[in-house]
Amino acid sequence: MQDTTQQDNWKQLAGEAAARLIEDGMVLGLGSGSTASYVVRYLGLRIQEGLQIVGAVPTSNATEQLARELNIPLTTLDAHPELDLAVDGADEIDPRLCLIKGGGGALLREKIVASAARRFVVVGDVTKQVLLLGAHFPLPVEIVPFALPLVRRRLEALEAIVQLRYKEDQVFVTDNGNMILDCSFPGGIREPEELQTQLKSIAG
Repeated sequence: MQDTTQQDNWKQLAGEAAARLIEDGMVLGLGSGSTASYVVRYLGLRIQEGLQIVGAVPTSNATEQLARELNIPLTTLDAHPELDLAVDGADEIDPRLCLIKGGGGALLREKIVASAARRFVVVGDVTKQVLLLGAHFPLPVEIVPFALPLVRRRLEALEAIVQLRYKEDQVFVTDNGNMILDCSFPGGIREPEELQTQLKSIAG
């Protein structure tokens, strides 16, 4: 296991590098999670130094709160349905640049914001690099509560070991009121593109 302080230093460096990609006049998407929070913090510093952005769309309530504390101007997809740049973290990155994202529980909003951006930048330190996705980190799948029994069965049919996510002895609920199923795949995910297609075909 990497030293926590060293990993935090790597996250800070990655966040600072990503924040340097932001230019005057941009409309941004701001991701969620520990690495993305460093992007938000460095963006706040750049705004203090004179950077002027149109606004940023946060992908979680936590990111929104941090951005407000740093006086980062916020906007919505209603006002700006097309973003210049979205920046977010990842939980795992394989050699083909396939990702596992959403470990923090903001999957749906992260996907929506990424799809609205002309450019999507993933920020990650060396500890996120893996040879095979899913060998050490479960794949999070966000679902609507009504679909829980159906989706669980469909995921198990794909040979996933499915666990409903809990937080502090309560079922974890996303900012959108959804649930998270954490899916482990024995031996890892060897065909991530194929699995993605299969997951998208499951209603709920």
